[in-house]
Amino acid sequence: MSYREQFIWKRGIQLSINCYHLTEKFPPSELYGLTSQIRRSSVSVPSNIAEGYGRRTKNEYIQFLHIALGSLRELDTQLIIAKEVKLAVPELFNPILEEVDSMQGILVSTIQKLKG
Repeated sequence: MSYREQFIWKRGIQLSINCYHLTEKFPPSELYGLTSQIRRSSVSVPSNIAEGYGRRTKNEYIQFLHIALGSLRELDTQLIIAKEVKLAVPELFNPILEEVDSMQGILVSTIQKLKG
């Protein structure tokens, strides 16, 4: 099975796409600030899932899932800051923040199962 077939990777890709769409609504002055950071963090989540999946051992995969989880927490923080400083209307942030929470649960659950 390829990492592309993994539910967790597909969810990470969708989260990243949603973050790109959200940041398109940010002011141009944020292009090198939170826009860039949110995009980078969101891309890091499925990227680390894919990289870990291709490693030799289960422990290496778990390590990369932890890195993805760290990126997800960075993303959560950046989204909260962007929402608080009103870079876009609050209603646009809520579905993505819910998605981040859901993705965090999926990652933690996957790590626990693999450690099993």
